[in-house]
Amino acid sequence: MDVELRAVSFRMERVKHKIMIASGKGGVGKSTVAVNLARALQARGFRVGVLDADITGPSTAKLLGVEKARLQAGPGGIEPVDSKGLKVISMAFALSGPDSAVVWRGPMKMAAIKQFLSDVNWGDLDFLIIDLPPGTSDEPLSVVQLLPDLTGAVIVTTPQEVALLDSRKAVNMAKSMKVPILGIVENMSGLRCPHCGELIEIFKTGGGERAAEELSVPFLGAIPLDPEVAPLGDEGIAFVEKGTAAMESFEKVVDGILDQIGEEN
Repeated sequence: MDVELRAVSFRMERVKHKIMIASGKGGVGKSTVAVNLARALQARGFRVGVLDADITGPSTAKLLGVEKARLQAGPGGIEPVDSKGLKVISMAFALSGPDSAVVWRGPMKMAAIKQFLSDVNWGDLDFLIIDLPPGTSDEPLSVVQLLPDLTGAVIVTTPQEVALLDSRKAVNMAKSMKVPILGIVENMSGLRCPHCGELIEIFKTGGGERAAEELSVPFLGAIPLDPEVAPLGDEGIAFVEKGTAAMESFEKVVDGILDQIGEEN
């Protein structure tokens, strides 16, 4: 084992569960699921960190309300940013401004992820939630290679066929790399009319559950479209903190993940 991998192993041996949040395509709400999972686990008393592994399109800093923070060095290494008790690392903290572009090839992105795992003073955590970019390329491969003891992957999709096609690829990627599939989450699954209560299938519903059945992986649950989610995210507030309609559905997703890994709810 080389020096860098030993450094990753040294940091990560103090992290009990490492869960990557993946999707086959962008725009399905993967980062929103990641930060809300982190907040929901934190609310249940777990010690939680969030690693934004989307090097060129980091968004968790904004969703957690810490986009103006910058990386600081401490005696134990790079110090993660604190977001109301969550430990957070993102490329956003190393950029000169929110509009700065990271124009890097694969090896540089892989090096950044390795540094985030090996040089950050994560301390003792019950969960490290890793928000991956969409697709099945450099970043997911880097995470899996650096963390051979990953607890598992959560795959996020929306109900329409174009998203489901790519979510199947994400599931098969994880299977091919021997990463346990904790389950599929169907996001944006219908909108409940606030006036009449009728379910409006804007992007259809049920596709995630059917895909989970076809692929023989768990279905963790469906999260409805909720008009409160977007403005809360813009303010850096997770929807699980506010008692939204989406929160009620999301708690079942969290229960399913904890059941999969054998943690008490």
